[in-house]
Amino acid sequence: MSVAEFPWLTTILLLPLVAAFVIPFIPDKYDDAKNVRSYSMAVGFIELSLMVYAFWSQYNLHEASFQMSENYDWIPQLGLNWSLAVDGLSMPLILLTGLITTLAIFASWNVTNKSKLFYFLMLCLYSAQIGVFAAQDLLLFFFMWELELIPVYLLISIWGGPKRLYAATKFILYTALGSIFILVAGLAMAFYGDTTTFNMAELGMKQYPIAFELLAYAGFLIAFGVKLPIFPLHTWLPDAHGEASAPVSMVLAGVLLKMGGYALIRFNIEMLPNAHVYFAPLLAVLGVVGIVYGAMAAFAQQNLKRRLAYSSISHMGFILVGLASFNDLGVSGALLQMISHGLIAAALFFLAGVTYDRTHTLMMDEMGGIAKIMPKAFALMTAAAMASLALPGMSGFVSELNIFLGITTSDVYASNFKIVMIGLAAVGVILTPIYLLSTLRQVFYGQPNLDLHLDKYVSDAKPREVFIAACLLVPIVAIGFYPKLATQTYDVKTVAVTEQARDAFSLVAQTNPHLYSSGLIAPQLTRTNPQTILGIVE
Repeated sequence: MSVAEFPWLTTILLLPLVAAFVIPFIPDKYDDAKNVRSYSMAVGFIELSLMVYAFWSQYNLHEASFQMSENYDWIPQLGLNWSLAVDGLSMPLILLTGLITTLAIFASWNVTNKSKLFYFLMLCLYSAQIGVFAAQDLLLFFFMWELELIPVYLLISIWGGPKRLYAATKFILYTALGSIFILVAGLAMAFYGDTTTFNMAELGMKQYPIAFELLAYAGFLIAFGVKLPIFPLHTWLPDAHGEASAPVSMVLAGVLLKMGGYALIRFNIEMLPNAHVYFAPLLAVLGVVGIVYGAMAAFAQQNLKRRLAYSSISHMGFILVGLASFNDLGVSGALLQMISHGLIAAALFFLAGVTYDRTHTLMMDEMGGIAKIMPKAFALMTAAAMASLALPGMSGFVSELNIFLGITTSDVYASNFKIVMIGLAAVGVILTPIYLLSTLRQVFYGQPNLDLHLDKYVSDAKPREVFIAACLLVPIVAIGFYPKLATQTYDVKTVAVTEQARDAFSLVAQTNPHLYSSGLIAPQLTRTNPQTILGIVE
């Protein structure tokens, strides 16, 4: 078997899962979880190294179609195939998953309570995340999407804060109910027409009536909107972050939220481009609402992690605006925002965990003056906050700038609509540095809270913690100064996605010449068209 014929993706997907089932047989030395911790870290680093080598040697950056394809019969009675492939949408997100999840395992150094179960769940989650991005079979995608829910639920409910059961239950209810829409819409697409297929590429080539596309698009939007999350489907996120441990929050913010953005491109835009023309203005509106709402809600939070959670809601709103732009800049900026926010959010939540380990509180009004005793943690948190507020030279600046330029230069929206969207999004950009700088002031400046006994019990960030934060901050700065490090991995693909969306727009506009014109933000249908589209009459 040659190197090119080796099942790289299957190996990458299954390695953490298979390794997880070895954990129950690992003896604990002195009951300190040292063995299982070292084993899990080794698996994480081997997995990440395997990803880098496989994509470096086998992936062609100049090819927009699927690569490294693997297809095996799995459960033929159900039509379920083990079908994996990567392209410019999935490959960079798989690398992001590898980096953040490996660092999250490394950040779990102090987990001693039920450590075997903890690392078992982390490795299972590792595989499920990769499966979501690599799956090319609808049922396999859904299986991986659901498999990811179980470890997250248990990781929050067992190792979370005082309200962990409430937060975990809310997470599982929101995401599981959202998953129903994936199953219903996906099966409807699979069984539509003369042929039945679960292959995602073949589903995208089917011709669906516009009424069918609109309903399927709406179903997917609800399901993926919960994961992104989109306002008003976001309320599970602050609770989950507020109660989850720092390593789990790293994965939750750095990877899981990106599944929603990835799936919106893969399903809603690539498979249902005609419906995307009708829904794109709504995506822009929902994105702007999320930007402003998330930023304003962050002000009301005194819990450090809840404030960062609302900040994530705000930043994820930019992705929707970029996806609604119908041009290369906007779509490219949306994907770069996924990568950038994944790194930044993971860094912020990790450093919030470092602060909590010393102070044993997440309430910012109970902190203060920590910078004098924790200068390294202060410097790292400041750098991560600067990246989050889109300081030039950081990855966040490049991604948000691309999105702004994308929606500004879009030629499919009326000027009035663009002015309103850009103006409101700019409000969110202005609010972001205010609440982030306020966070730094409350936590690190001012007079120390003597009740915390910082002078006796608090130590600065340790070398391990500095290393983890540096592994996230270095690519943030590198992408900020040289964006091509990230954009070259997906540019060819985003151009293809944009062309497909614009072709769909041109096709739909032929039957509706007033689409998006005269200041309107949504397609205008004739009096009979709504009945036909909704299937109310023949």
